[in-house]
Amino acid sequence: MTSDILPELLQSVRQFIDDEVVQTEKLLISLPWDEVEPLLNQKREVVKEAGLWGLALPVAYGGQGLTLAEFGRVSEVLGRTPGGHYVFGCQAPDMGNMELLIHAGTPEQRDRYLLPLARGEIRSCFAMTEPEHAGSNPTWMSTSAVRDGNEYVINGHKWFTTAADGASFAVLMAVTNPEAESRHRRASQIIVPLDSPGFHLARNISVMGEAHGGWNSHAEVWFENVRVPVDNLIGEEGRGFALAQYRLGPGRIHHGMRWIGICERAFDIMCSRAANREVAPGRLLGSQGMVQAWVAESRAEIDAARLMVLETARKIDTEGVFAARDEISIIKFYVAGVLMRVLDRALQALGGLGMSDDTPVAYWYRHERASRIYDGPDEVHKMSVARRILQRYRA
Repeated sequence: MTSDILPELLQSVRQFIDDEVVQTEKLLISLPWDEVEPLLNQKREVVKEAGLWGLALPVAYGGQGLTLAEFGRVSEVLGRTPGGHYVFGCQAPDMGNMELLIHAGTPEQRDRYLLPLARGEIRSCFAMTEPEHAGSNPTWMSTSAVRDGNEYVINGHKWFTTAADGASFAVLMAVTNPEAESRHRRASQIIVPLDSPGFHLARNISVMGEAHGGWNSHAEVWFENVRVPVDNLIGEEGRGFALAQYRLGPGRIHHGMRWIGICERAFDIMCSRAANREVAPGRLLGSQGMVQAWVAESRAEIDAARLMVLETARKIDTEGVFAARDEISIIKFYVAGVLMRVLDRALQALGGLGMSDDTPVAYWYRHERASRIYDGPDEVHKMSVARRILQRYRA
């Protein structure tokens, strides 16, 4: 896409978000998924009619062929409201699964799973984290896929399998090569249709006191002697960890820019409140030095975070995911930290209003606290990037 078209696209997306999607956020926050899904799906059809569907996808799969850096700009706009990415067909975990299948899927896998996913006809989930093992170590898991003729027999237990409720298939991380010398070559990624006998959704996990269903859920699931064809293997056997790293690289751009969109919306809400709320007759909240510091610090941190993420996206676009390992780790922990600080300042500035669901700030405060945990805890990224940096200084 040429640079002169991108501003027009961003304006169109921003207009649609503000006019059509922001009005749905209170329903998404408060209603069961089966009650709000029809409304969001209606919005999806309008997006398709407007030619704005699947912006992150290549043209061959019904998208607009945006680069990662270009879609990052779009992701920021979509992040301004909780349902933005879903309405535009580029929500997690589906977006990551589509990128994975485009990168490593077979033609048959793309026809059967990728194309209907890209059209928004089905949903998917990603099953990697296990309650029995530290999620910060994706090479340590018990779920197994044992080959039996032309099938894998899968047994295991996963949780925080986002959007499993109502999904058509899972991309599953399971151990296929337990004797491999390298722990990074023991697991594979396998497509598992969720109507397979032996798959069980145990529950939608309550997060910060709320248990949402459908796309907005986080499930605990079991695989008990689930059989799938060997043809459902994604890429090569034993390459599950490498594929997970590939999948998470672009995902951190999507999430990072979504977080910045949340920051911008929270910043708007905070500033509007500060500029108009009287704390005493004739004295505005924004006249307080502490509040002015929150505004200035938030503005600086949001702008810095945006530049960091977009530069990382540019590097991935030009040099590949693995060339940007340090940058990907840095934006993960830095932008997640900015997000939580901006949300905390906004909530504090709003006072009692911030604790209510009259604005989306409280919802984000609850649900985005996980940003410092998923896709690798902040602490793990800090240790990893520091080790790599120090290694380059060794004689």
